[in-house]
Amino acid sequence: MRGLGVAIISLGALAAVVVAADRALPPDLSRLAAVSGELRDRDGRLLAVTPVPGGMWRLATTVEDVPPLLLAMLLAREDRRFMWHPGVDPLALARASAQALVHGRIVSGASTITMQVARLLEPRPRTLQAKLIEMARALQLEAQFSKREILGMWLTLAPFGGNLEGVRAASLALFGRPPLALDPHEIALLVALPQRPSALRPDRFPEAAVAARGRVLRDAAAARALAVEEAAALATLPLGAERRPLPRHARHLAAAAGPGITATTLSLPLQAALERLADATAETLVPAANLAILVAENRSRAIVAAYAGVAGEGRGGALDLARAVRSPGSVLKPALVAQAMMLGLVRPETRIADLPRRFAEYAPENFDRDFAGDVTVAQALARSLNLPAVALAEAVGPVAFVSALKAAGLAPRLPPGAQPALPVALGGLGMTLWEIAALYAGLADDGTVAMPVWRAGEAAARRPFVGQAEAGAVRAILAASAPPPGVAPERAPRIAWKSGTSWGNRDAWAAGMSATHTVAVWVGRPDGTPLPGATGRSVAGPILFAVFDLLPDPGPLPPPPPLPPAPALARLGAGDADRLRVAFPPPGASLARAPVVLRASGGRRPLIWLVDGAPIASERHRREARWVPDGPGHYRVTVLDADGSSAAVEVRVR
Repeated sequence: MRGLGVAIISLGALAAVVVAADRALPPDLSRLAAVSGELRDRDGRLLAVTPVPGGMWRLATTVEDVPPLLLAMLLAREDRRFMWHPGVDPLALARASAQALVHGRIVSGASTITMQVARLLEPRPRTLQAKLIEMARALQLEAQFSKREILGMWLTLAPFGGNLEGVRAASLALFGRPPLALDPHEIALLVALPQRPSALRPDRFPEAAVAARGRVLRDAAAARALAVEEAAALATLPLGAERRPLPRHARHLAAAAGPGITATTLSLPLQAALERLADATAETLVPAANLAILVAENRSRAIVAAYAGVAGEGRGGALDLARAVRSPGSVLKPALVAQAMMLGLVRPETRIADLPRRFAEYAPENFDRDFAGDVTVAQALARSLNLPAVALAEAVGPVAFVSALKAAGLAPRLPPGAQPALPVALGGLGMTLWEIAALYAGLADDGTVAMPVWRAGEAAARRPFVGQAEAGAVRAILAASAPPPGVAPERAPRIAWKSGTSWGNRDAWAAGMSATHTVAVWVGRPDGTPLPGATGRSVAGPILFAVFDLLPDPGPLPPPPPLPPAPALARLGAGDADRLRVAFPPPGASLARAPVVLRASGGRRPLIWLVDGAPIASERHRREARWVPDGPGHYRVTVLDADGSSAAVEVRVR
């Protein structure tokens, strides 16, 4: 009994030593964690792959990612007793040792799949000491991981020649298909390659690759994974393997996604079609010009296709041009008209003069240097007239308009130290294609604005901009716009769209909406130099309609809701610009709890500011006042002028 007790104590001590050693020297799994980034579409299809640092293609692979036949071939060739040995195969060790004694050299190895995984995790020179370490690590791995997990490690890390590692990367690069879609003879080649990846590359040594594949097929037949006749027939088939580029759709989003698997809202068929369209279009552009396209769902505000730039150094293809800050030109006019309607300043039928006029030192002109005379607001927007747009900006207030854009979650950029001025009506600020897409998707839906999302499961954060009625009214105006050159007029009613051209023909824009989708297009040179003769209507407009051709027929645009009653003028005149208004914050704004600078426009000074009916300290000869909210909640901000007129907005403090 005493001897038994000593044995139990000794075994316990040994176990404690093993556990302590395991914790002190855990296996290094960093190579297993450093896998390529994968961008997948809404149905799980592979959009793009990005390499790990160092340029290796290594895709995480599990047992579920490969066909059972591949596992059967792998075990038949590499480790027939894998499912029962503890990481080291004593029978294989005994056989290899006996053969080495008889022949005086190593005839066959005794390395198990688990030992191979240990070597792949921590590569070392092939020495006896390294082999002993691999055996110890194999025992350690078997104690910590299941057989399926260990197989997944091998499937992820196995070398396949060049910069290919793992079965999925090799399958995509050599056959253009995932492992589950491979034929048996292709699977056999994948099992053979890791034995000698450099010497068996099918593109360099096809005869050696055929012979190695034949050995795998014979072993599979011997293990009854294949019939002997089938294995023999498969061995005669051509290799069918050639190095192919891995998928690189939506490459800018793939670069932003990082390592591992990122599920997206994109659609692979639409993305591929969009990229083909962009490549074909780029061939028609002047040298160094490029384009960017975004397609979003109106209801969810999810990106279904995104193409940011044609590849190529000469066109700045490495730049994400969809996020470049550029002058939006006239594509901002619909947002300005919608704001003017929401403030009750105009309705689509309000008359407005398109005649020569100076706004202090500012004297805008129309694109064609002509004037249309007396027009309605709807006609002015449909024809993209500049003088009426500037008059609207004066009535709304450029500060109020830019503030409304910011409150909606956008970030209009002005030169350092500059204040919003009337040129904002004609694109005198900087915005991105993402922001233009967000604006138009809001006009296509309920008037709220949300930056489009592209990661699966991410909800778009909506913020108020205009009401459904104002959005619908603008949508109806844009639907009546003439289509671009080369587009049949009967297609226009199903698409509401607007073009824009920045100063000096540097940027050509088009943005539009159907009943289901919003499309935004930018064309220009990445360095900002002009595109002589290029306009949004002639260059970006046809691309916009070509993109809509790739989408399912959405049916007619939804009818606009009726506009609410408002004291809109029959004619917008200069006197209306003097009406008292709260320029900042805009209605419905969500403000951070910090000092807020209140601003008024119009009206006759002195001014009095009230919050929830109580006056706040202010200098009455100024149009600004500083307000420190008491805390989170909803507030009503009111301004009174010397004539007794008032204006108020409802805001929320976070």
